[in-house]
Amino acid sequence: MFGFNFDRKMLIIILVILALPTIFSYLGDPNRLLTLLLTLPAVLVAITFHEYAHALAADKIGDDTPRRQGRLTLNPLAHLDPIGSFLLIFAGFGWGKPVETNPRNYNRNMSMDKGQAIVSVAGPVMNFIIALICTFIYGIIVTIRPDFMITSVGNIIVILLIQTIIINIGLGVFNLIPLPPLDGSKIFTHILPYNAKQWMYNNQHYLYFIFILIWITGLAGRIVSPVSNWIFQGMYKLVSWIIGIFI
Repeated sequence: MFGFNFDRKMLIIILVILALPTIFSYLGDPNRLLTLLLTLPAVLVAITFHEYAHALAADKIGDDTPRRQGRLTLNPLAHLDPIGSFLLIFAGFGWGKPVETNPRNYNRNMSMDKGQAIVSVAGPVMNFIIALICTFIYGIIVTIRPDFMITSVGNIIVILLIQTIIINIGLGVFNLIPLPPLDGSKIFTHILPYNAKQWMYNNQHYLYFIFILIWITGLAGRIVSPVSNWIFQGMYKLVSWIIGIFI
């Protein structure tokens, strides 16, 4: 997500309130708390690479704004939004510090809409690439060294890998929902006919409201979870097939 212009304070208050039951459940369960701690590196990786991908894509198509603002880096401190990271951990959905772009700087042969779509899709695609890499590592461990998984170190590494896969796929899928302020809205808008595109622009506030509604009602989770599971199963089948060729 690289645009977040809605009434941010009100949205944050709503989401933090919704996350409170989950927070208390973690505090009351040592095992869940341990899993939470192992989720933190996954969140750092997911958000950092997601926002870096936005910045890199913008830079490649001619906009040096992210570079000048220090966003063309894999340093997590440049990309983390405290509230967005907090919610990603406890609520399952969140965001990083928005990457600012200037569409007027895009290459002359590229329309603003196309440039925005390219920059937008880069974040989720990067998340899926990270998830696929981790799935490969996980698949190799399961196939070649299953005994490693029962050791203390092995168990921690496997949990880290699984959490990284889950967080990255979830963040990627969530951001592809075609509603502002998510990346999917800019990708979807680019492929719409002119009249539909204008309708999207003219009704941004209503679409923001729909976004908040599906989040606070839990509908976002019902959309993201099955799609994320389907993607993970597909990745794991692909990885298993590839590993089977060489083993």
